[in-house]
Amino acid sequence: MSKEKREYVFGPTFAEMVDPMKIAENVREAARVARSEDPLDPVNLYNLNWKDDAGEVTALVMPKEITGVSTPIAVLTGQKFPTGAHKVGPAYAIVMEKQVHDEITPGEHRCVFPSTGNFGIGGAWVGPRMGYESTVVLPEDMSRERFEMIGAFGANIIKTPGSESNVKEIYDKVKELRADPKNAIIQQFAEFGNYRFHATVTASAARELAQSLEKQSIGSGKVTAFVSAMGSSGTIGAGDPLKDEQGTLIVGLEPIQCPTLYNVGFGAHRIEGIGDKHVTWIHNVFNTDAMMCIDDVDTVRGMVLLQEGGDVLVNDLGVSEETAARLVGTFGMSGVCNVLGAIKTVKHFGLGPDDLVVTVATDGYDRYPSVRDWLASVEGEQTRESALRRVEIFHRAGRDWILDGTRGVRERWHNQKYFTWVEQQGKSVEALQQQKDPDFWRDQRARVESIDRRIVEMRG
Repeated sequence: MSKEKREYVFGPTFAEMVDPMKIAENVREAARVARSEDPLDPVNLYNLNWKDDAGEVTALVMPKEITGVSTPIAVLTGQKFPTGAHKVGPAYAIVMEKQVHDEITPGEHRCVFPSTGNFGIGGAWVGPRMGYESTVVLPEDMSRERFEMIGAFGANIIKTPGSESNVKEIYDKVKELRADPKNAIIQQFAEFGNYRFHATVTASAARELAQSLEKQSIGSGKVTAFVSAMGSSGTIGAGDPLKDEQGTLIVGLEPIQCPTLYNVGFGAHRIEGIGDKHVTWIHNVFNTDAMMCIDDVDTVRGMVLLQEGGDVLVNDLGVSEETAARLVGTFGMSGVCNVLGAIKTVKHFGLGPDDLVVTVATDGYDRYPSVRDWLASVEGEQTRESALRRVEIFHRAGRDWILDGTRGVRERWHNQKYFTWVEQQGKSVEALQQQKDPDFWRDQRARVESIDRRIVEMRG
């Protein structure tokens, strides 16, 4: 192996992210210690998985007292990922694949991460750990905490105009940056490493979770529906192999204030990390069974309830103290959005107590204290009375703002990709049309094995 190859930093293979027990014991132990003692040590790359130290999937089942439905709703939680959010996994996957294909080299290239939040934070962590100078391109109106985390992880920041749904402005800045051959664009909206991470690692976690819950008499061992809001549309890709294997329903979510797939709509909103006003290149729209919209302010109210409303949840609703404690810190706004979408999914598809809906708490509360303060400035501090009203946000989630993924609707979603990706970003019509073939997506997933072999070779 050449000296240049030895200078590459690699973390786990996809197989090792699925099952950390496949990682060498000494490396796994070093990563376990570094998680708390030295979070910036590159060995933390081996903590890129959905498992706890005992090898169990990190998840919780939402209390029925909160959801108001008999169907269990299980939430994968990403807090044990190195940045506290699972988007660090796709950031690693894309950078790692570019190294595998000899497209980037530490010291020669700068990684540029266009993002509306958690992917940028993930890139800010991954890039420097793998030896790359890194820059995150992020809208200027994102939460204060996001910018603080990016800086703390060692990346530069370029702010673009607008907020969550102003992705076009990010693309315009990236087009300028691409003129410098040193800049390697780590494009979460278009790179299939993002899709492969979720279709491999997240799908496996959902599958394993369903089997584990069945042993606790929760569900029947299968994922009836996988629900996820779309930002880059990476996470929703976890549903693809589950649909092939189990017939899993796949439900996408976006804000009422920016209903792009629901109604070719546009607008600004507060659910950071989703609703980016375009159909991403890596979204397999032909597998999407329904699109549902969630009110953005309801997600903020719901987040504050789960974070600060423990007394009401325990004393008024009957949630156990242990469960109420587990909710604290677990949910950001997109996680609450996903739970609301899961409740709507149960009602829309008529699911019962033997079914199981799986969704994701994309990040935790630590990114949003400033958003919580905004809500308090508008509506006042949460009281018992306002907390009880906020419980109704979950109970009243119903059958409104739902669009079924009929064949014609899926065709429309597919055609919407043309305007961003062919007209603006230089993709070919031929490449777009290839995505209509289900085998195109299966082939993308099948590439994991060859990528893993190459990682093992290059790690030496």
